[in-house]
Amino acid sequence: MSLRQALGFWLKLGFISFGGPAGQIAIMHHELVERRRWISERRFLHALNYCMLLPGPEATQLATYIGWLMHRTWGGIVAGGLFVLPSVFILIALSYVYMAFGHVPLVAGLLYGVKPAVVAIVLAAAWRIGSRALRHPVLWGISLAAFVAIYLLHVPFPAIVLAAAALGALGGRLLPRAFRPGPAHGGAATGFGPALIDDDTPTPEHARYSPRRLAAYLAAGLGLWLAPLLALAAVSGWDGTLTQMGLFFTKAALLTFGGAYAVLPYVYQAAVEHFHWLTAPQMIDGLALGETTPGPLIMVVAFVGFVGGWAKALFGPEQLFLAGAAAAVVASYFTFLPSFLFILVGGPLVEATHGDLKYTAPLTGITAAVVGVVVSLALFFAEHVFWPRGAGGPTDWISLAAGALALVLLTRFKFGLIPLVGAMAAAGAALRLAGLA
Repeated sequence: MSLRQALGFWLKLGFISFGGPAGQIAIMHHELVERRRWISERRFLHALNYCMLLPGPEATQLATYIGWLMHRTWGGIVAGGLFVLPSVFILIALSYVYMAFGHVPLVAGLLYGVKPAVVAIVLAAAWRIGSRALRHPVLWGISLAAFVAIYLLHVPFPAIVLAAAALGALGGRLLPRAFRPGPAHGGAATGFGPALIDDDTPTPEHARYSPRRLAAYLAAGLGLWLAPLLALAAVSGWDGTLTQMGLFFTKAALLTFGGAYAVLPYVYQAAVEHFHWLTAPQMIDGLALGETTPGPLIMVVAFVGFVGGWAKALFGPEQLFLAGAAAAVVASYFTFLPSFLFILVGGPLVEATHGDLKYTAPLTGITAAVVGVVVSLALFFAEHVFWPRGAGGPTDWISLAAGALALVLLTRFKFGLIPLVGAMAAAGAALRLAGLA
């Protein structure tokens, strides 16, 4: 299989990867394991289990890993890059429509209908993660403590991650049964037939550990991070908006254990409350747009960057689109750069650490904390959607009923995300245009 042949598939995947990480991984499994037979079931799950341990979007990292395994460094860069790039351009376009025409009644109505669905989607995500991760009362305790810390005590998200990792490391020694990883993602499927990368295919030379190659990847990664950051600082100073975005989204990328929903409260805290790049209602709207576009959900950072660049008028009032697009590119670049480095550096080391409780127990603790953090995110959003004028203001009963209906459809009837969001948007537009909402 040549890189040129693979390129066509990775580009297609970038445009059809709806449904969040679970949907995206299912699409890759169907295409690569079942249909095209590029990689065997066992090798696919082995790569997936490694990517689930990493901070960052696991579906993007899985595509990067398989591309790297098949076609070396450039294969990984092409696979991961094409998985992400379509959603960057789509979100920049949607962000422009939102900022330029967001107050038009039709657009406002669409967003009015989508917001309750977003609250339900986040709650459903908490249920999915929790049902898989909270297998022991100790993990429930960590999750509850994380919720109290971030929602009531306003403890910064990085501190919660570090505390959960420390508890996991300690728990792995004192109570190993509670912190042992759960069952693998699925089981070995029965005969799909021989694959290009099969169970007994030897590890290719480029995927074996080499100190020289490791040093080269680390040096290249550091250069690709530091050079643009220094360029931004030279142009706008270390306190400039674009420089601050580069620094902040680098930190966010290193803390996204548990997927995009886990890091969104951190992005919310910083982008809304600290840097004031956007408002809380705009953050909810951005998540709604992220849910309805292909690519990883963490791509909502492109919306955050666009709105921040537009609001700060970085290049003057006549160049708002250019400012927003530049900020969206900066946010996306610094968010996804570490994911590529994790795969290229860590891929050859997978066999040495996978399944070792010393390494997995801290991550189990972090995953438990993530459940509480995601619930807090849902409550953050619910406050602004169902009580738009504040906790003491009137309740938006239409939104509350719509959110409850969406939650039932998602959890009880397994309704698809895209049909749900589309139906809610249409209903919101109809209500707004009829003057009922």
